Amino acid sequence: MNWPLRWDLLTRYRLIEIIVQWEGRLTTNHLCNSFGIGRQQASKDINCYIREIAPGNIEYDKHLKGYKPTPAFLPKLTTGTADEYLHVISRNKDISHTFDSLDLGFANTEMLHSPIRHIQPEILRTLVRAARENKRVEISYVSLRNPEPEYRVIAPHTLVCTPLRWHVRAYCEMRKDYRDFVLSRFRGEPEIMDESQNKADKDKSWNTNTTLCLVPDQRLSESQKQIIAQDYGMEDGRLEIKTRGPLVRYTLQAFNIDPTKLEPKPEAQQLVIENLSELQPYLF
Repeated sequence: MNWPLRWDLLTRYRLIEIIVQWEGRLTTNHLCNSFGIGRQQASKDINCYIREIAPGNIEYDKHLKGYKPTPAFLPKLTTGTADEYLHVISRNKDISHTFDSLDLGFANTEMLHSPIRHIQPEILRTLVRAARENKRVEISYVSLRNPEPEYRVIAPHTLVCTPLRWHVRAYCEMRKDYRDFVLSRFRGEPEIMDESQNKADKDKSWNTNTTLCLVPDQRLSESQKQIIAQDYGMEDGRLEIKTRGPLVRYTLQAFNIDPTKLEPKPEAQQLVIENLSELQPYLF
């Protein structure tokens, strides 16, 4: 479908729709902070969306002090998948992914997209709100170890994007520790509860910064090592990546590195971990 809208308006209307659907509360600050526009212009954009794009989609809630989706909400400018919201908050506004007929001038470019994982808006909205307000959530969760749904009480504090999936970092009252929960594995209707005392500042592992040091596989020739170093912009033959402790595993996955084994051929391995012993607490 060809939308007769200016690019800047289209992106702002899309943000309105995405935030309302996945956070459950939209304010003019969302537009002001994202696009550098004034509050008056932001209010005008929201009212134009309501009047011209999707009448009946959103309504103002004086208790929330913002706009919320109505029971009749139906995405008009977005696909309505969680990936759109998750990519907005990771600063990836790939508008061409939704509008197949929109000519962006990239005829000679092909982009690969990771498989979309199914996430319910009600679940994500509750987790976002709980993280924002430091609330506890009762929710059902499945895992590969325990495929039968079981209720957990968690206190989420951060959504995390990895190359292949999204998860939420949260305190688990059953395990009495901070854990990673895959968003697509939550089930049922979440129930938001009272305030939690287990906030992000108490997540010791999360607040521990570490450095991942990668170097070319030593089995490569010197010329091959130089190529790898050039590929990754290494300095003195080393690539240092600063990250949080719990994110070490996901960072290695992004580089296709398995810390438990080496590929038989160095050309396939390419990169190895130089400071493996320092990272052991975060790998298993």
